[in-house]
Amino acid sequence: MRPIRVLVAKPGLDGHDRGAKVVAAALRDAGMEVIYTGLHQTPEMIATAAVQEDVDVVGLSILSGAHMTLFPRVRELLREAGRDDVLITGGGIIPKEDMDELRRLGIGELFGPGTPTAALAEYIQRWFAAREQQDA
Repeated sequence: MRPIRVLVAKPGLDGHDRGAKVVAAALRDAGMEVIYTGLHQTPEMIATAAVQEDVDVVGLSILSGAHMTLFPRVRELLREAGRDDVLITGGGIIPKEDMDELRRLGIGELFGPGTPTAALAEYIQRWFAAREQQDA
């Protein structure tokens, strides 16, 4: 099986990327190919990078409270680019009711502070295995 390609991004004005870097390292340790785009990315920059890098997963780290705008915008841009097969997941400070609404809008599972990085890696691996089996 080929490695899972994951793009980790920090959209918006949030300047705290320690958690995103920890997640990126954990996903690499789990055998995934990880591209980290750095701080202050726009949804357009994230979607463009995801398409150019041919990723399977986009993980957004959002602490700014703009999750209800940023997650759907990245999803919309990927759909417009013909990449609605990309899993969009992520985490940050996101209230449960917003997580539920984002899931309804097609965003994958979201993770809050304190979630073990293994839980995120396992989620992505399960999703990818199911997608590969479905495509076979």
